[in-house]
Amino acid sequence: MSRCVCVRLFQGLLLHSHNLSSLHLFLHSLLHLLHFKHLHPSQPPPFHFTFQTTPSLFHYPFYCYHSSLRPCLQPQCFRVHKISSDFPIGVWPRTAKSTGSASATAIQLKGECCVFYGSGKFENNDVFHDRDVFLEDYKEMNRSLKIYVYPHREDDPFANVLLPVESEPGGNYTSESYFKKVLMKSHFITKDPPEADLFFLPFSMARLWHDRRVGVGGIQDFIRDYIHNISHRYPYWNNTGGADHFYVACHSIGRSAMDKAPDEKFNAIQVVCSSSYFLTGYFAHKDACLPQIWPRKGNPPNLVSSKRKRLAFFAGGVNSPVRVKLLETWKNDSEIFVHHGRLKTPYADELLGSKFCLHVKGFEVNTARIGDSLYYGCVPVIIANYYDLPFADVLNWKSFSVVVTTLDIPLLKKILKDIISSNKYLMLQSNVLKVRKHFQWHSPPQDFDAFYMVMYELWLRRSSIKNTWVDSFRV
Repeated sequence: MSRCVCVRLFQGLLLHSHNLSSLHLFLHSLLHLLHFKHLHPSQPPPFHFTFQTTPSLFHYPFYCYHSSLRPCLQPQCFRVHKISSDFPIGVWPRTAKSTGSASATAIQLKGECCVFYGSGKFENNDVFHDRDVFLEDYKEMNRSLKIYVYPHREDDPFANVLLPVESEPGGNYTSESYFKKVLMKSHFITKDPPEADLFFLPFSMARLWHDRRVGVGGIQDFIRDYIHNISHRYPYWNNTGGADHFYVACHSIGRSAMDKAPDEKFNAIQVVCSSSYFLTGYFAHKDACLPQIWPRKGNPPNLVSSKRKRLAFFAGGVNSPVRVKLLETWKNDSEIFVHHGRLKTPYADELLGSKFCLHVKGFEVNTARIGDSLYYGCVPVIIANYYDLPFADVLNWKSFSVVVTTLDIPLLKKILKDIISSNKYLMLQSNVLKVRKHFQWHSPPQDFDAFYMVMYELWLRRSSIKNTWVDSFRV
C-alpha cells in the first residue's frame, strides 16, 4: 500500500547534508506513531526522501517520505537517494532552466533531473510546475477518481442546504454552489461507497448562513449534528476518522463553523476560499484552496489587443490595515490607480486598461480580484501574506503573477517597473492568457476549468487508508 507522510518545517530553516541523520530519526519516530512499528531505527525506512520547491513566496517548505513512485501530494516533488552537497538543498522541476552558477549541482535519478543549489538560480517559466506529470495524473484522475455523496431526499427539511441549486449560481461566493452543482452531474459520482476514494459532505455554508432556522449562530450546531448523524448511520466516517471526507465553503464563516466538530476541522479535507495558513485550523498539505470567482460567460472584448496604459489598478473597500497602507501610499499617484468607493468608469475597462491588477487582502486573504484580473488579461499582483494560492500544487504562480509582501507596498512602483524594463512582463501577461481557463466555471464543465482543477487537488489528497477498510468491507 502506498503511503505518504509530509512534515512542514519552520520558515527559514535550511536543511544541510550534515543534519539529514537527525531528520531521519525524527521521521522514524513519526512513522512509528503512524503504525510503521516494524521499523528499527537502524533500518532505512521503505520510503524515498523527497525535497520540494514551494510554489508560493510564503509557503513553508515540505520534506516528505513517500513509498511509491508517484510524487507526494504535489507533482513537483522529486526523489533523492543520496546527498553529497554541503549547499542548502532545494529541488526544482525537471523543466527548470539554469540561469548560471558553477556552484549548482544537478544529478540524474531514474530519468528525472534533481537540482541542488547553492547560490545558483533556476527558473521555470512554464505555467505548470511539471506539465508532463500534471497531464499524466490528470488523465488518471479523470479515469479513476470516484466520490460518494451522502444522500438526501428532495423533501428533506434542509434540502435547500444539502442539495445542489437548480438555477444558475451567482454572487460573490458562487464557487461553492458551482462546484456542488457540477459535481453532482459528473462522472466522478459513485453510488457504491466501497468504490469511493472520497466522501462529500454536501452542506452549503452560504445557504446555512442565510437560512433563518440556522443563521450564523446555529451553523456550528448544525455541522456537529450532521457529522454525528452520518457517523452513526453510515460506517464510512468512522473508518478513517473523516480523513477521506471533504466539504466545500467559499464564505469565511466556514472556518469557525467547524469549531464544534473538531474531527472534521482537523481530519477532513477543507476546500475553502479563505485559505490562510497563518490561521488555526487550515493545513495547506491537507486542505485546498477554492478560487473565489465571479461567474462570467465568454471572453471580454479586446482581451489581446487592449492598450494597457496604466501601470497598476486597485478598487475596493478599505477594510484592512493592508488596504489602508496601500491607499495612503499611492492614493495620489498618476501611474498606480488606487480607488475606494464607487468607480466612475466601468470596472472592466479599468482592468483591461491596466498592466497589473492588485489583489490586496481585506477581511480575508481571498477576494474575487485574482479571477477578475485573469479574466481580463491583467497580471495579478498579490499582496496577501500567508495566502495558500489556488491550485498552487499544480500552477507555477511566479510565471503569471507577482507576489509581494505587505512590507513591499512602498516599493511597489519600483518592483513593477523593474519587471517591465526586464521584459519579464511580456512573459507574465502571455502566461495569464494561458491560465485563464483554469479560473472559470462552466456548466457542464470544460476540460481543465476550475471544476476539474479542484477535482485534481482532491485527487492529490485522496487517502490511501481506504484500501485497507474497503477490503474488509467487501468480505
